[in-house]
Amino acid sequence: MNDKIIIKGAREHNLKNITLEIPRNQLVTITGLSGSGKSSLAFDTIFAEGQRRYVESLSAYARQFLGQMEKPDVDEIEGLSPAISIDQKAHSANPRSTVATITEIYDYLRVLYARVGKPHCVKCKKEIEKLSNEQMVDVVLKGTGGTQGTKGAVKILAPVVLGRKGEYYQLLYDLYNSGFARVRIDGQLFDLSQQIKLKKYQQHTIEVVVDSIPVSSLMSDDKEARQRLADALETAVRRGNDVAIIAYPDGTERMLSSKFSCPDDGFAFPEIEPRLFSFNSPYGACQVCHGLGTAELFSEELCGACTGDRLRPEALHVWLPRSSASTDTSGLSIVDISRMSIEAATEYFRSVQFSEREQEITGPVLKEVVNRLQFMMDVGLHYLALNRMAGTLSGGEAQRIRLASQVGSRLVGALYVLDEPTIGLHQRDNDRLIETLLQLRDLGNTVLVVEHDEDTIRASDYMVEIGPGAGVHGGFVVAAGRTPDVFKDKNSLTAAYLRGDKKIEVPETRRKAGKDSIKIRGASENNLKNIDVDIPLRRFVCVTGVSGSGKSTLAYDTMYKELARRLYGSKDRPGKHTAVLGAEYIDKTVLIDQGAIGRTPRSNPATYTGCWGPIREIFAATEEARFRGYKVGRFSFNVPGGRCESCEGHGTTAIEMHFLPTVYVTCDVCKGKRFERETLEILFKEKNVFQVLQMTVEEATEFFSEIPVVHDKLKTLNEVGLGYLRLGQSATTLSGGEAQRVKLASELSKRATGRTLYLLDEPTTGLHFEDVKRLLEVLHKLVDKGNTVVVIEHNLDVIKTADWLIDLGPEGGDKGGTLVMAGTPEDIARHAKSYTGQYLKRMLK
Repeated sequence: MNDKIIIKGAREHNLKNITLEIPRNQLVTITGLSGSGKSSLAFDTIFAEGQRRYVESLSAYARQFLGQMEKPDVDEIEGLSPAISIDQKAHSANPRSTVATITEIYDYLRVLYARVGKPHCVKCKKEIEKLSNEQMVDVVLKGTGGTQGTKGAVKILAPVVLGRKGEYYQLLYDLYNSGFARVRIDGQLFDLSQQIKLKKYQQHTIEVVVDSIPVSSLMSDDKEARQRLADALETAVRRGNDVAIIAYPDGTERMLSSKFSCPDDGFAFPEIEPRLFSFNSPYGACQVCHGLGTAELFSEELCGACTGDRLRPEALHVWLPRSSASTDTSGLSIVDISRMSIEAATEYFRSVQFSEREQEITGPVLKEVVNRLQFMMDVGLHYLALNRMAGTLSGGEAQRIRLASQVGSRLVGALYVLDEPTIGLHQRDNDRLIETLLQLRDLGNTVLVVEHDEDTIRASDYMVEIGPGAGVHGGFVVAAGRTPDVFKDKNSLTAAYLRGDKKIEVPETRRKAGKDSIKIRGASENNLKNIDVDIPLRRFVCVTGVSGSGKSTLAYDTMYKELARRLYGSKDRPGKHTAVLGAEYIDKTVLIDQGAIGRTPRSNPATYTGCWGPIREIFAATEEARFRGYKVGRFSFNVPGGRCESCEGHGTTAIEMHFLPTVYVTCDVCKGKRFERETLEILFKEKNVFQVLQMTVEEATEFFSEIPVVHDKLKTLNEVGLGYLRLGQSATTLSGGEAQRVKLASELSKRATGRTLYLLDEPTTGLHFEDVKRLLEVLHKLVDKGNTVVVIEHNLDVIKTADWLIDLGPEGGDKGGTLVMAGTPEDIARHAKSYTGQYLKRMLK
């Protein structure tokens, strides 16, 4: 097999017809400035072609559902393996998707509980064992003695259908031919000799009446009646999936099971199988909320029946033993384990003890569970709870969790393409993540990582740098080769930073903390331990600490939400705290996170920053537009009038791919130009409205240089390193880091009050060393104007330039949430118990 992946003539997006050889079965990093073409090469060319070839290898029947996948703009790729993409956008907002389900841990837990879980009576909480036929006879006779009088009969029924749709004509016919006379359908008795019509699309419960034995004969201790009861119970259990229903003449009923039924109060379990523990299955989900756990979709109010546990009561009363160290005699339900952090779950499964027979059954399952848990421990996710919803995860967390499921599958010969897996990871945890990537490589896989992290680059076998600039100035292979060789390459900007030829300097002096500050008192949301923190105003402040230490909970959930509530009347509930003081010193607070700048392809940098409105006014004010009577709305792709109505201004039409993500193809009518032909005839400086949308920010800044209302907004986009973006680039194609910088540019273009508090969450995501340098210049300018900038960050180049650090920890999850120390970077570097300080010390020498 070819030992190289050979790419010939790649021209996707801004790639300049590049040809490149990448060794197989190596850890390869692709680096370069933001917008230089790294993702275009890794994801849009190499991975896209691998995915397309996989689809082409499927049968014609399967391909008709998937459609025709467009070939990337590349002449040829040789030596390509089946490709797996692990990016930052793959996590689901589905409220049913959790850390445990993504990693398949929950699937293994369901099997574990179904095989060795001990069922306990929902009513009396006693452990239930299987009932023999003789025991069931005794339970029925005991219940018969409690009925009033000796009239009537005890019916023994077998449930043959439980809440399923269908007409069941053949089933009823077969029951009649088997000698049964009556059935109970949805609570009503029917004679099988009569015609029974059921609604096809309605759920039905069908129970066949096996026998009806007079109470008098059962109470007289008649041996024949007892044998008749035993035979009826045996038949019912055989017909009813190990369950028999006893209906007494006074209307009371009991369910008995040859598997699990409580002899004291008659409570019987349904069949204990993996689907009983699935909140996505009608068999196991809470029947009130259908497994959501909340009163309604996306509501925060817990379901009144299951109180957020999602499962029916029977599933919650199958228990595994607690660890040997626990003094609690009750067991753990599957929900109890799901609530554990990854660290706690790892400790539990390493210490729990099973019998010798149970160990034989659980061995393979436990191995899979522990492997996945250990991987997440290794990549710094120990603080996450297994039941944490996927939609609440950061991009980096979601990517590492998906990586955990891939490592668990232990594929060989695959090509993994990853997008900055170190995002959101403290320097302390980098080594463990890198070790995992090397394990994937050593299994016999090719690992291709788009990355800016110094540790990951240094650990790679092979390095490719795309550049030299961004957008139209990028798309070339600046350097490629064995990583140590590229480090010596004078053309490589990345190598210049890694060699120390170029660097982000530590400020000669730091701004001194003044008297004014935001004082947070008694912060105790999530894992915060009732801490008091002061954030000095008119300073550049970094909130640091290992992953899961409580940074976002303090800065966003507590401080920002409380300030937004006071300043704007926000309805978002702040995190638990006793007081937030000092709000009178600011008049505005701005959150600049990595959330999308729009939910539809129509949203783009031009619309978000507000420069699209003035541009439309410019076109409407041209002589030709006024002659034709065109108004501003004519140049909008959001409303009818001037846009292409075939694609409704999108420029593309969506094709559902069923098993794969939706594919967008160019509109046949407007050919992707989004507007009608007449609209495109209106020109400003020889450009129509579509051509302006196709301009990069850098080009448009020059084009509109004489129109301040547009130029100033575009200039700020340039300043934050987004000159390569196109004005009309769909918001859905922007990375989290790019979306964040668009928001930052939008805020920078507004008139600063000098009393604004800005909160940014990891603004260096997706940024090269050179881009980080430019971003820091912008942020420090904001502070110089009297504003306060608070940044949640792991990047040491940012941290070392801050005026003040707030270091949380010392660990993540339950072991975090305390204030390790607050002070200057030099103060933190001298603190022996600060993990941030240990790494910062090297930067400040």
